[in-house]
Amino acid sequence: MEQRNLLIAVVLSLGILLSFQAFYDRYYPSPEAVSVEGAADGAAPERPGLTSAVPAPAGTMGAPEAAAPGSQDREAALTVDTRVAIQSPWLRGSVRLKGGRIDDLALTTYRETTDPTSAEIVLFQPAGTARPYYADFGWVAADGSVAVPHAGTFWQADGAVLTPKKPLTLRWRNGQGLEFVRRIALDATYLFTITDSVKNVGAPPTTLYPYGLVSRSGTPETEGFFILHEGLLGVFNQTLEEIDYDDLQETPLVAQKSDGGWIGITDKYWLAALIPDQAAANAYRFTHHLAGSLDKYQVDYRGPALALPAGGTIETVSRLFAGAKEVRLLDDYASRLNIPLFDRGVDFGWFYFLTKPIFYVLDYLYRLLGNFGLAILLLTVFIKLLFYPLANKSYRSMSKMKLLQPKVTELRERLKDDRQRMSQEMMELYKREKINPLAGCLPVLIQLPVFFALYKVLFVTIEMRHAPFYGWIKDLSAPDPTSLFNLFGLIPWTPPDFLQLGIWPIIMGVTMWAQFRLNPPPADPIQARLFQFMPLIFTFLLATFPAGLVIYWAWNNLLSIAQQWMILRQTAGEASKS
Repeated sequence: MEQRNLLIAVVLSLGILLSFQAFYDRYYPSPEAVSVEGAADGAAPERPGLTSAVPAPAGTMGAPEAAAPGSQDREAALTVDTRVAIQSPWLRGSVRLKGGRIDDLALTTYRETTDPTSAEIVLFQPAGTARPYYADFGWVAADGSVAVPHAGTFWQADGAVLTPKKPLTLRWRNGQGLEFVRRIALDATYLFTITDSVKNVGAPPTTLYPYGLVSRSGTPETEGFFILHEGLLGVFNQTLEEIDYDDLQETPLVAQKSDGGWIGITDKYWLAALIPDQAAANAYRFTHHLAGSLDKYQVDYRGPALALPAGGTIETVSRLFAGAKEVRLLDDYASRLNIPLFDRGVDFGWFYFLTKPIFYVLDYLYRLLGNFGLAILLLTVFIKLLFYPLANKSYRSMSKMKLLQPKVTELRERLKDDRQRMSQEMMELYKREKINPLAGCLPVLIQLPVFFALYKVLFVTIEMRHAPFYGWIKDLSAPDPTSLFNLFGLIPWTPPDFLQLGIWPIIMGVTMWAQFRLNPPPADPIQARLFQFMPLIFTFLLATFPAGLVIYWAWNNLLSIAQQWMILRQTAGEASKS
């Protein structure tokens, strides 16, 4: 009975490992979406705010520039219009003066691969390329006869470069008595502050609505893992809403209203987010339409109406985050600028309460040790110390069971034809010896939540991306790149993924086999054979997992073996004295 229970625990653990992450993050808490009438597939998105739930200003407002996909490469597309360069230690790009858009951004501190000479990560792409991706800001007029800046507007710039120390100011007059001024400032990292003002120098009173949008052409390649959201997201009334690309294709317009909040498009490691005035009631939208055969996605907001009297000036301040989802950076913006749940741009999932603290512990240890691999090893020691009393009790019970194995075997043989009596006498034996037959399950079950949380941290946080360990491990967030089936690189052949059995997974499998050897063997031969294959199954299973997770599991096994061996010796000594 005790071996059956232990077998069930291990099999359940394996099942959880395979399937739990496949569904627990599929539920995304979200407020009730506002239905929009007339939102048909193929309909181009309008300027922000045109929904049945949010009254639209009068007059025709047109649509953003189609930015149809082209065949130009990025460098060629950047030569089409006059631009102002963006230069900072973290970003490189430009602002397009036609339309005043931020449509050219590369992240200078991140590369496509672990090779430091590989290409920089490119976030925004201009019109004319195959997949334009950009941010735009502006005004919508309540009176359709009032000219406002649009995609074809040529702005006048007061400088030739935008840096963290030198903001950029753009100006445009509509010929009707309105002067539009846009000031774009960049902080030390990835946050743009856009201050749009309008001065009425001779026109009658009017009403304007500020807006901002991020438009993306083409559906990007995603990881396709249920534990990670890649797509559109936003925070409305203190609630996170996440929308997958395919969901928006089915429901091409979703609208929300919220005091404050933010909206954006997220990749695994990168985020483009619009952050309007947090004191204002804003109307938000997620939209999708087709440009030919290419999917186009847009997130936008429209602020409240601002009355512009004759001789007066109105102003609105909004922000654009366009960069890497560094946890501490998002936390800083969330607290300093009072942006609700901005740290949820990193998909920590349902186990947020566990995954984020584990990240912070790892990050702190990394700052002390200078290596995330060493941080994982030390974190494992801390976890073992935390659960030491419980694991100690479990291992002591397992050690007693191993010493009792001859008596259990004799009992099984003697009462093999009376299973009910055999179970009763075994329970009596365990009771006399003060043994819990289920204690062997605890070491496996204890580490599962930590295993899942660490897996999530390694998978979603950019801090783990391209983080090296020692030797051949250049990226702890990727699987061990070596393989037994090409003799660890000696044979010039790249095995398929299912044969990618690296050195660390093999080490993990050996340590698991050694740990199983310390446990009392099952009396049933079928169960015993299954236990013999369990380390091999886990070895192949974890071979495709992040190397950091495999290192954690192997190191945890070694610590468990040491603890269990010491307790086994101690228990044997106590038994010999009694």
